[in-house]
Amino acid sequence: MAYRITKKLNRSFLIILVIFAIVGFVGVAYADSIMDRINSGKSIRLGFASEIPWAYPGDNNAPLGFVNAIALGILESMGYTDIEPVVTEWSGLIPGLKASRFDIITGGMYILKSRCENVNFSEPIGVFGDCLVVPKGNPKGLHNYQDIKAKGAIMVTGAGYNTVEHAKKEGIPTKKIMTVPGNNEVLAAVLAGRADAGVVTYFSALHLAKQSSDIELTDPNKLPSWTFNWVGIGFRKADTEFLAAFNKALKKYIGTDAMMKAVAEYGYSTYQLPAADATTAFACENR
Repeated sequence: MAYRITKKLNRSFLIILVIFAIVGFVGVAYADSIMDRINSGKSIRLGFASEIPWAYPGDNNAPLGFVNAIALGILESMGYTDIEPVVTEWSGLIPGLKASRFDIITGGMYILKSRCENVNFSEPIGVFGDCLVVPKGNPKGLHNYQDIKAKGAIMVTGAGYNTVEHAKKEGIPTKKIMTVPGNNEVLAAVLAGRADAGVVTYFSALHLAKQSSDIELTDPNKLPSWTFNWVGIGFRKADTEFLAAFNKALKKYIGTDAMMKAVAEYGYSTYQLPAADATTAFACENR
């Protein structure tokens, strides 16, 4: 009798193990929501803000800019061309990704430790620095964060930009940091005299300089070397299967003739290509 009870218990235990194994398998199969969408015939939703020339909408929200061009090139090489562009403000990119309003986010997002806590980034697609946008003639002689701090100047930058963290790290008081929705508003604040300097990426600053002859740009190398950052493409934390496949395709695509041709019109050149040993793991730990 004791044997039969044990045998029944063992049989029940095996059944439970099988059930858990099946549940576990199903959980793994459906953990990656991008793959779920693809397998169910739905589009991949590409989220980005209007950040010229990084990523911005064209006619019918067509995804333009060199980061979008790189993302689309990689996706196409993977066999995915059903892409749905979704435009939002910069500050809404990460919250929107976490809320599953997008599947992938671009926009020229720097890979930072604070962001890595909320987003899984692809391997780097480029390395970039920032610069100051100042009134013509640079009347206050501002070239870096320490100049802004020493002269009690007011700087303006975008809400959610990495430059806010940089400024605070350099000791600029919060009350001297003005935040606005995006780069156009940065330019407007400088031109109106509401801010003494705008701090944006060098690529964005080049675009702003084309809009107004009343500003000038400072040398990016005047800013600390630690402010140079790698850019990645963002994914939800759960979408690890798709990210692994994306990174594999990225490695084959980055720096190719096809990629360089796609990004040439936006000013991206071989100077922005990440070094062979540049990794997202390093950026997440040290930036």
